Amino acid sequence: MITAALLPALDEWSAPFWEGCSGGELRVQRCGGCGAFRMPPRPMCPRCRSLDARWEPVSGRGRIWSFVVPHPPLLPAFNDLAPYNVIVVAIDEDPTIRFVGNLVASADGAVNEVDPAGIEIDVPVRVVFSSPVSDEAGAVSFPRWVLA
Repeated sequence: MITAALLPALDEWSAPFWEGCSGGELRVQRCGGCGAFRMPPRPMCPRCRSLDARWEPVSGRGRIWSFVVPHPPLLPAFNDLAPYNVIVVAIDEDPTIRFVGNLVASADGAVNEVDPAGIEIDVPVRVVFSSPVSDEAGAVSFPRWVLA
């Protein structure tokens, strides 16, 4: 379960990413100078130092690059959920771009609904988005991953 306490702080560099998620679209920042994808978003390209950037939708497909299974002791909000999985996904468009999330059976599934013993590296996945989670500042949908 995603709670309002876990909502990201939106700023000028990350807001387009979260807006895309709320619209059901996975976006990655791309350099306007050399065309390289970059994530996390930042004002300058680490490759060519261009300040020109745009946001592009990507397919939302990738492969599990790595994963961990946290166990207690954890922060109190997570103790009852453990064990759960946290996966790192390398996207198909550029495997050096990676997203961290949970492997779930459905967009709004619990973070612990997939048995961690069945997770394998290099398995194809695709992005899904949670229902919006709200607080006083607004609502955000989170990217999550299901088997492709």
